[in-house]
Amino acid sequence: MTDRMTLSRRSALLALAALPAACSSPNPELYVLAAIPGPTHAGAPRVIALRAIAVAHYLERSQIVRSSEGYRIEVLSNQWWGEPLDAMLSRILVQELNQRLPGSNVYGDSGAISTPAAARVEINLLRFDLDRDGNLLLAAQIAVDGKGIRSRGVRFTARPQDATTRALVAAMSTATAELADAIAGMLA
Repeated sequence: MTDRMTLSRRSALLALAALPAACSSPNPELYVLAAIPGPTHAGAPRVIALRAIAVAHYLERSQIVRSSEGYRIEVLSNQWWGEPLDAMLSRILVQELNQRLPGSNVYGDSGAISTPAAARVEINLLRFDLDRDGNLLLAAQIAVDGKGIRSRGVRFTARPQDATTRALVAAMSTATAELADAIAGMLA
């Protein structure tokens, strides 16, 4: 009888040890935007500071927002950004602007380098998700303070190749590159 009880106890302990593993959710899939090269521009200020990007609060989450249509936010529950969206956008835009403005040095406001800048770029990201037609929509406000202050609103769309998260993030990368093109044009 004691052998049977010992075996039952061992089985119960093994079952209890396996329970947390069985109840845990799978690790999230992590995604990042990619920097996409674009046309170069001459005549921009030598040193440019990209201020911290203000992101609409509904986008400030680990999960990727798929859409905000129909009065409701649809998030991809197990597909997350690999870093905070505002920091990632800043990092990618610094890379893209440095490529597009070869005579300039573009620094992110949140980086370790602080140097007096001849121009400052500010961005409000208003929307960055799918519209009702299934196109990625990036809507933003841009302000450039250099020789004078210029500002404008922009809207870019990109069609994901399919319904996967990878295709959505690729379309987001394309729209971000278009945003970099617009900023580079304003600076040149």
